[in-house]
Amino acid sequence: MKHVTILALHDAAINCVDSCFQILTRVNDFLRYQGKASFYEVTIAGLQKTTSLNNGLYTIHTTAGIHGIAHTDVIVIPITCGHFPESVKRNAQFIDWVRAMYKNGTEIVSLCVGSFFLAATGLLHHKECAVHWAARNEFSAMFPDVRVIDDRLITDADGIYTCGGAYSYLNLLLYIIEKHLNREMAVLASKMFEIDMDRSSQHPFVIFLGQKHHADKNVLEAQQYIEQHYEQKLTVEAICAKAGMGRRTFERRFKKLTGNSIVEYIQRVKVEAVKKQLEQGRKTINEIVYEVGYNDINAFRDVFKRCTGLSPLEYRRKFGV
Repeated sequence: MKHVTILALHDAAINCVDSCFQILTRVNDFLRYQGKASFYEVTIAGLQKTTSLNNGLYTIHTTAGIHGIAHTDVIVIPITCGHFPESVKRNAQFIDWVRAMYKNGTEIVSLCVGSFFLAATGLLHHKECAVHWAARNEFSAMFPDVRVIDDRLITDADGIYTCGGAYSYLNLLLYIIEKHLNREMAVLASKMFEIDMDRSSQHPFVIFLGQKHHADKNVLEAQQYIEQHYEQKLTVEAICAKAGMGRRTFERRFKKLTGNSIVEYIQRVKVEAVKKQLEQGRKTINEIVYEVGYNDINAFRDVFKRCTGLSPLEYRRKFGV
């Protein structure tokens, strides 16, 4: 049997806490139906008997205080809502306990942007972490020593599990069930809760917004120029010339502030434009690709698949009207 502690963090998403509790306790029911013993003992633990969530909209009643738990096999860190730096501060009293438990062999399961709290414990130092695509830039700015992963939905290393994407935590729970028990039980949970087990990447869901939370006027102007003229045949040399800087210097500066090389930024902007057309329009894929400045359809398909994990046709089938 494994003892699981779901943390009742301040600002935790109530649906996330409840889903974890329901799925893991339901696994016990599946086992009992098969004539087997329960596997999970699930506790919801906090700093006091009740914790207010979502600015007082919900109140959760805990089943234990964290300081009364001397050992637990698994800690689940739920999604937290609101301003991340403030949320980390409000939950600072949990940090030492989580560190101590991990040091004694406890597994840590972090759900989506619960990774902000996990990173604040220092346990992700120089480790991989999957982060929701919309929070990636803010996470990287707060925790530059953490290796952010965006090409996989789940990371698993040294007893720490993370996932990117809001409801992808359901996939992480299935992953944990399979690891603790077996594939058969994970598949059964997938069927009973109707969770798609095939998801492995955030890429199809990402909306490229660029990284503009900086004060470099030249880089911002280059970003805006690319976004306003994406349908043209843009070159790195022309972008650098407009900025009035040498290519090597400006490329280094651009990548440091945006997280993308100039070529990558141009590609991502073009891909985003194509995605919108595929979602809403009736033009052929070839027409759309030519309109964003590509003459080589196959080359664009490779770029599109690298960014989204799907071919343009697969993307249209998935998201088109």
